[in-house]
Amino acid sequence: QQLKFVVDCTQPADDNIIEPKDFEKFLVNRIKVEGKTGNLGEKVSVSREKNKITVNAEAPFSKRYLKYLGKKYLKSQQLRDFLRIVAPSKTSYELRYFNINDDKDEEE
Repeated sequence: QQLKFVVDCTQPADDNIIEPKDFEKFLVNRIKVEGKTGNLGEKVSVSREKNKITVNAEAPFSKRYLKYLGKKYLKSQQLRDFLRIVAPSKTSYELRYFNINDDKDEEE
């Protein structure tokens, strides 16, 4: 059974905060297959189309693992304070900014 997950980096990439190709490379280097990194082989493929990174994997692969790796990447780029990784749908994640401006009314 093939699983397909999409990580959408459009918002931060448009502002030149992250490079999707760096994130793609990070995923390729860090995804573990059978407990080993750099062992993607036929089981997992990572591809990128502009600002969307697609991970195709065979069945035992959790979406949560992608979130974990996404957080690790943001941490390594020191962006965890500005960006978060959210799931808009069952098979995708999206990098979004924290909503800092929501509480303007409360201050007045």
